[in-house]
Amino acid sequence: MSRQCTVRSQARRNFSAASAFVPNASSSSLCLRPALQAGSCGATTAYGRLTGGFGSRSLYNLGECQRISIAGRGGVPYGPAGFGAGISCGFGGAAAGPFGYGGAAAGPFGFGGAAAGPFGLGGGPGFPAVPAGGIHEVSINQSLLKPLNLQIDPHIQNIRKNEKDQIQTLNNQFASFIDKVRFLEQQNKVLETKWALLQEQGHKTVKKNIEPLFETYLNNLRRHLSSLTTDKENLRGELSKMQTIAEDFRNKYEDELNKHADVENEFVTLKKKVDTAYLGKAELQATLDSLTEEIDFLRALYETELSQIQSQISDTSVILTMDNNRSLDMDSIIAEVKAQYEDITNRSRAEAESWYQSRYEELQATAGRHGDDLRNTKQEISELNRHIQRVRSEIDGVKKQVNGLQTAISDAEHRGENALKDARDKLEDLETALQKAKAD
Repeated sequence: MSRQCTVRSQARRNFSAASAFVPNASSSSLCLRPALQAGSCGATTAYGRLTGGFGSRSLYNLGECQRISIAGRGGVPYGPAGFGAGISCGFGGAAAGPFGYGGAAAGPFGFGGAAAGPFGLGGGPGFPAVPAGGIHEVSINQSLLKPLNLQIDPHIQNIRKNEKDQIQTLNNQFASFIDKVRFLEQQNKVLETKWALLQEQGHKTVKKNIEPLFETYLNNLRRHLSSLTTDKENLRGELSKMQTIAEDFRNKYEDELNKHADVENEFVTLKKKVDTAYLGKAELQATLDSLTEEIDFLRALYETELSQIQSQISDTSVILTMDNNRSLDMDSIIAEVKAQYEDITNRSRAEAESWYQSRYEELQATAGRHGDDLRNTKQEISELNRHIQRVRSEIDGVKKQVNGLQTAISDAEHRGENALKDARDKLEDLETALQKAKAD
C-alpha cells in the first residue's frame, strides 16, 4: 500500500494534515487545500484510484465543512459510484438533497439515481439493464446508516490554535530576521566601500608624516603619568598624617578609659566607706536605743524601790528612846538621798544624751561629707561618660575618614595603575606603529 500527500498553502496561517487510505485499495492519494480563514472549509477535491478515496481540509473539522466529497473509481469496467455532501453536509451524488443518498450512475452492487429527495434513496437503474432472473428487491445495508465514529480529539482546536500562533510568531521572527539581514548587507556594502576607499588612499605615493602626532600623544601620556605619580605621593602623605591623628585619638581614648577605670575604683571605695559609716550609724542607733531602754528600766526600778522604802517607813512604827538633846530629821535625809539619786540619774541621762547627740551629729556630718563626695563623684562620672561618648564619636568620625581616605587611595592607586598600564600599552602600540611607519 502506498500513500501520497500533497499540501498547498495559500495563506500565512496553515495547519497539518495527513493522508487517509481506503481499505482494499492498491493506491490512494489525498489532496488538501486549506482555506484562508481558520475554522472554515472551502471547496476541496479528493479522488482515489482503483477502488476509492476521500479528502477534506481536516477530518477533525468535519462538522464545520460545507462541502465534502468522497468518490471512488474502480479499475474494472463499472460505472462510478460514490457518495458526497451538498451544501448542508448530506450524502448525495450529482444533485442530492439534504441527508439523501444518490449517484449519477451505479454499476453492479450500487444504488442511486440522477436525483434523490430528502431523506430518501435516489431512483434510476441500480443494476444492469437486463439483469438475470428479473428485477430483484433493493436491500439496504444498515451499517451504512450508522453514524461515523471519527474519534475527534476535543483538544484539537487548542492544538491548531497553538500551531497557528507558533507559525505566526515564527513568520514574524523570520520577517525581522530578513530586515536584519538586509540592514547587515547594507552595512557590509558601506564597509566594503570604505575599505576600498582606504585601500585607494593607501596606494597613493604621498605618505603623511605621523611621527609628530605620535610624539605629541606620547608627551601627553607622560605628563598624565607624572601627574598621577604626584597625586599618589600626596595621597600617601595624607594617609600617614591621618594614621598619626588616628593613633593620637586612640591613645587619648585609652587614657580616658584608664581614668574612667580609676574613677570607678574610687567610687567603689567611697561606696564601701559610706556603707561602713551607715552600718556604724545603725549600730550606734541600736546601742542608743538599748541604753535608753536601760535608763528607763533603772528609773522605774529606782522609783519602785523608793516607793517601797517610803511605804515601809510609813508602815513601820519605831519606838526610839531619843535623847532630848538630839533631834533626827528623817525627812531631810530621805529628801537628800532622793535628790542625790535624781542628780545622778539626770547627770547620767544628760551625759548619755550629749554623747549620743554628738555621735549622731558626727555621723550626720560624715554622711553629709560622703554624700557630697558621692554626688561629686557621680557628676565627675557623668562628665567622664559624656567626654568618653564625645571621644568615641570623634574616633568613629576619624575612622570613617580614614576608611574613606583608604578607599580613595586604593581607588586612586587602582586608577593610576590602570591608567599607567593603558598608557604603557598605548605607548608600546604607538612605538610599534611608529617602527612600522618608519620601516614602510
